[in-house]
Formats: sequence, C-alpha cells, structure tokens
Amino acid sequence: MLTQTLSEKTQYYLQLEEDFGAHNYHPLPVVLEKGKGVFVWDVEGKKYYDFLSGYSAINQGHCHPRIVNALIEQSKKLTLTSRAFYNNLLGEYEKFVTEYFGYDKLLPTNTGVEAVETAIKLCRRWGYENKGIEDGEAKIIVCENNFHGRTSTVISFSTDPQSYSKFGPYMPGFIIIPYNDTNALQKALEDKNVAGFLVEPIQGEAGVCVPDEGYLSKAKQLCEAYNILFIGDEIQTGLGRTGKMLACDHENVRADILILGKALSGGTIPVSAVLADDKIMMNIKPGEHGSTYGGNPLACAVAIESLKVLKEESMTENAEAMGVLLRNELHKLNSPFISTIRGKGLLNAIVINHANKDAAWELCVELKENGLLAKPTHGDKIRFAPPLIITKAQITECVNIIADSLKCLE
Repeated sequence: MLTQTLSEKTQYYLQLEEDFGAHNYHPLPVVLEKGKGVFVWDVEGKKYYDFLSGYSAINQGHCHPRIVNALIEQSKKLTLTSRAFYNNLLGEYEKFVTEYFGYDKLLPTNTGVEAVETAIKLCRRWGYENKGIEDGEAKIIVCENNFHGRTSTVISFSTDPQSYSKFGPYMPGFIIIPYNDTNALQKALEDKNVAGFLVEPIQGEAGVCVPDEGYLSKAKQLCEAYNILFIGDEIQTGLGRTGKMLACDHENVRADILILGKALSGGTIPVSAVLADDKIMMNIKPGEHGSTYGGNPLACAVAIESLKVLKEESMTENAEAMGVLLRNELHKLNSPFISTIRGKGLLNAIVINHANKDAAWELCVELKENGLLAKPTHGDKIRFAPPLIITKAQITECVNIIADSLKCLE
C-alpha cells in the first residue's frame, strides 16, 4: 500500500537501488537531493526537517557555507598525497585538533570504524609495551549493546545478532560486560591481561541509552586504579551533539584514547581521528600502521573549518538549550504511545509503546508524510537528533508535527 503512494519519479530511484545495490539497508521510502541547514528536500521538491543528521555527522547543518567553501577551495589545490610525502595542511590540522582537545598527538583516519580499529591497536600495543602484558594476550573490555562499527574485529564483540550472525570466526581478546555497571567493570578489571575499556558515553545505536550520572567518572577512576586505558568512542556523541563538546565532558572525564568522526567534516567527506598522549601514541612506529587517505589535505582543511564553526557559532550551547526544550515539549504531549523520553543535548530518543511491533516504523513513515525525517532503531526506538543549529521556533514546529503524527497509532 505504501509503494502505491509514491510517485513514478521516486519509484524510479528506489528501483535503481533495489536492482543494482546491495540490500544491506532498509531506508525510509524518500529520495533526497538537496539539503540546507536543518532541512532536506526530496526529488519532488518536498521539504523536511532532518531529525537524524546523518547519525550525527551533520551537526553543523547541511551544506554549511563555510565548510563547503573550505572543501571547494582546497579541492582546487590538492586533495591527496598519501603519507609517502608531507603536505602543507596535515601538521596544521594535527596542531589545531590536539590543542582543541588537549592531547599530545593525533592519528588521522577516515571512517569511524577505522578509528575504532586504530584505537584497539594502540591500546593493545600500549598493553604490551607499557603494562607488560604478554604478547598476544591483551584483552579489551566492551559493553553489551555497543555499536562501534561493522568490521570483522568490531562485530566480534557485538551483542546484536544482526551485526555478527554468520560472519564468524570472530576475533578473540574482548570481555563483554553490562553497560552502566561499574561493579561488573571492576570485576573484569581484575584480569591482569586487560589493557583497555572501550565505551560509548551514551549508547546511540542501542537507542540513546544514557548511563547513570557518575558512571563515566567512576569508570575512569577504576581504569586509573587498575592501570588500563579508558577509550572514549565519541564518534556519535562528540562535537557538541550532547550539549558539551564531548559527552565525557559532562563528568569531566578525559579519555586516554579519544575517537572522533562523523561531524568532524560537517557531513561532507569521511574524516575521523584518534587522539592520545605520547606515552600511548608513540608506541607505534613508522610502517606499523597507516591509511592511504588518512590525513589527506582535503580532509584537513574541511575538519579545521568544521571545528571552528562549532565553537564560533556556539552550536554546543544551542544543543544544550534546544535539547532541554525538545524533551520538555515531548513530555507535555503526554502521549500513551511514548513510554520513555531520554537524551542529552540534541541526541534524544523516544520508546514507542504499542501492541504493533512495527509501530515505530509506521510512525516514522507518518512523520515523513508530515515533513519530518527520523528512523527507528532496534524496533521500538526512534532517535530525534536534528542539526545543532535548530531554533526554538523550529523545535516547537517539529513537536507539533510529532504530535499530529502520533495520531496514526490510535
């Protein structure tokens, strides 16, 4: 029935992907062709609020003019050298970002999961070189319901069957514990071969699961007490999304290894990074790790501008204020179909309460029809994460759209 409401033009693009693309995604039936600020437009010219922001890659808004200009200007000069040669922007980028976040060194990567893989290698190497773990025995603690990417190593410690089923054999060396449980963490830390604790400050893909206040700071204290590295995966939670520059900043926690991605380029090209101090980073020597595109001058120019924009346009502060407003207004709806509202800053989610297991999907389709794009995760949860430039008036309008759309569940 749904496909019957789609135009011939939209159906054309959907069918192209159906015929020629791998079927590893299940998108909403909307075909986008333009974006600006908090809005996107489909091929029919219909305008929507973007309440997913490319899974927080578009914190600065679609096609931010300063970021796009940096991309265009650098693309006219030099885009890639590989790391066989120096380029005139990588050092400037490394200096800018390490000073921005307060670390000694940066290792440039491209995608989020590449940065996670890099952090895992750094942690293991530190465990062997600094902690004295026997070669090949290092372990890293991770949390249930984590999402750190899709590579074969990372899915080896996923607890989501969709991520790991029939993709084995799996990489050993990981201990899985419950999220938001410092007692479980302390028990796992008693293993002398543990080198690190890899954690999302807020679990995004799991449905914006916010841990108890004090969890991150207690976890960091335990890591210090047991001489292991706290690895903060801030790919989705970082760069202003939760109302602080980093989600760990809510508890004044400084990760030993910091992983960044997504909004590091303002949604233009894949850019990620791993930051650490010399005692960790300098254990990897020339030839032992690398990336052809990592540190390319185009990425460097774009990332510098993306980070400048975040601070100079006070996007983090706006995320905090608009997040409070959004959650308050959602609570006022008092909808019987919303069992939970949670989040920090502009990383939020609602949990749908309905007998129909497809209710969250159907609500997202209705939201689309009414001019707002969001996507379910894990069945009954819907993330609400608009660009950090959204205004009070726009939040009010979006909550009205949500209220009208909820009627489809009656």
